[in-house]
Amino acid sequence: MLTFEQKLDRYAELAVKVGVNLQPNQTLVVNAMIEAAELVRLVVKKAYEAGAKNVKVNYSDEQVNRIRYDLASDESFLEPPKYYADEMTELAENGAAFMTILSANPDLMKGVHPERISNYQRTFGSAMAKYRQYQQADKMSWTGLAFASPDWAAKVFPDAPQEEQVQLLWDAIFQAVRADQEDPIAAWEAHIEKLQQKSDELNRKKYHKLHFMSEGTDLVVELPEGHIWAQAGSLNEKGDRFVANIPTEEVFTAPLKTGVNGTVRSTKPLSYGGNIIDNFSITFENGRIVHYTAEEGLDTLTRLIEMDEGSHYLGEVALVPYASPISESGILYYTTLFDENASCHLAIGSAYAFNLEGGKTMTSEQLAESGLNASITHVDFMMGSKELNITGITHDGQEEPIFVNGNWA
Repeated sequence: MLTFEQKLDRYAELAVKVGVNLQPNQTLVVNAMIEAAELVRLVVKKAYEAGAKNVKVNYSDEQVNRIRYDLASDESFLEPPKYYADEMTELAENGAAFMTILSANPDLMKGVHPERISNYQRTFGSAMAKYRQYQQADKMSWTGLAFASPDWAAKVFPDAPQEEQVQLLWDAIFQAVRADQEDPIAAWEAHIEKLQQKSDELNRKKYHKLHFMSEGTDLVVELPEGHIWAQAGSLNEKGDRFVANIPTEEVFTAPLKTGVNGTVRSTKPLSYGGNIIDNFSITFENGRIVHYTAEEGLDTLTRLIEMDEGSHYLGEVALVPYASPISESGILYYTTLFDENASCHLAIGSAYAFNLEGGKTMTSEQLAESGLNASITHVDFMMGSKELNITGITHDGQEEPIFVNGNWA
């Protein structure tokens, strides 16, 4: 049986060799919370062992962030992080790989005025626009993974004894990312191959529309001409494969910006900006959000939708079977990195250029002309369940089942 230290070591190796697939003489940028220092140090070691030229670590502190939101002036949240954005963009242009290690407290910003949060997100999103364009066109390798912190563990396992919560969360993380297996890298190779087979099947079908039906959801999503179904194993502009999310269970594509009609209801809470949005419903007409409700976090949902014009539209539609490992664990993680891999989901905001034939080399104007949405934000929300049925509609109007009772037909 593997020890905790052995599993954490395998996890770090997965992040470097599968997540960003670091190449010799490449720079790695690691963005992480200070709680994750133990994992960060392992990642740095693995990166240099893999031949990294340089590893740049940017630490942040959730408690410091909360103090700022409580005490800083309103004007400070309107000040763009120009130097950080310029540095990240320059590093991307010079071929760096990027890793984000999350260990967020889902309730961190509870009680903070939503306008402060949305002002920061809007300012930060605008400053990072060029970097995000590179990211969404697969210019560089990037990945996201998680570190178990006490605050997060307490949210996920509130009924467990406090001294056991973090270990329970680590056990769940290691299982979800396959770090508890004897050869995690081989397990990931096989997993990515299975997801690619599903993507290939959908790409052969070239459906015109998808019809989602479940309790509270009756939504038709039109797909643009030349859309591509992808999975998290992507190729950067140099042809090196990377995996953007660890874990991942999804295949996804971009919707036609103006082709979404009907109503969708959430099936899991959404942790956004340090607040929870739960039991919410969104109605679309010709792609645009025209009505929404939420039992919890309505102000936060409003700020998200009002972020910019593009945040009134969708940028991603993703399929995840109910019979997937994270879903079957029965654990609600309160973080999109994990919860989106237990449920079909949609994303408010920008679309990925690589979800369109030739999209990686298109200008923003060409992507817009092809029907892809642009925004300074991209936020996934979960709408899958064991009752969800998805019908594929062909260009000549034929209907074929894709999902029946939450799983692949």
